[in-house]
Amino acid sequence: MSKKDEFKVFAKTHPELVESIRNGDASWQNLYEIYDIYGDDDRAWKNYLKKSTPTSVNPLTDIVKNIDMDSVQKHINTAQKALGLVQELTGKSSGASTVSKGPVTPRPINKFFED
Repeated sequence: MSKKDEFKVFAKTHPELVESIRNGDASWQNLYEIYDIYGDDDRAWKNYLKKSTPTSVNPLTDIVKNIDMDSVQKHINTAQKALGLVQELTGKSSGASTVSKGPVTPRPINKFFED
């Protein structure tokens, strides 16, 4: 088996190497050069393999862990202020209106201009 094929097998057994590449920490060329020089020696791979943590059962838990609650609270406060402003503009505020809304009793159909 060639060195290249051995590296492919090594990379398949360590999926955290793919994460290092996706994060921009390394390239396939860099990883192959490390493998070519050091082989599968743990000391050479400690920067790339230490990132392997047990995968969580639910990816949603990973998302929840990374949420910044202060940022969420700021966004909620901003949304509440915006809703309050919309309520004031649409007249749903708790103030008495001084503008009359028209007659209380409807006008007869056949009566025009107070005839």
